[in-house]
Amino acid sequence: MAVTLTQAAADRVEQFLSNRGKGIGIKLGVKTTGCSGMAYVVEFADQLEEGDVVFEDHGVKLIVDAKSLVYLDGTELDFAKEGLNEGFKFNNPNAKAECGCGESFTV
Repeated sequence: MAVTLTQAAADRVEQFLSNRGKGIGIKLGVKTTGCSGMAYVVEFADQLEEGDVVFEDHGVKLIVDAKSLVYLDGTELDFAKEGLNEGFKFNNPNAKAECGCGESFTV
């Protein structure tokens, strides 16, 4: 099982953590919501919690809770700028469909 991120995403996370002044990495997860049933969650992580799984890629710690890992296994987190929009993009091989806005998915 693994979750990775691109160099662009790693650079952005490091910038966020530097500006924030604290944090051990970012926590990725999923929650039930949205048009397609599940939505991604990205939060700063200041400490590990019981059941968290830690991956490190490009020097950045990615923390995933055990329940979310089933849905995120194999996912690559990217950061992209498209025109005036920028944000994280989840390249999730487990997603069978996504809503039109890309905010939610189904497995």
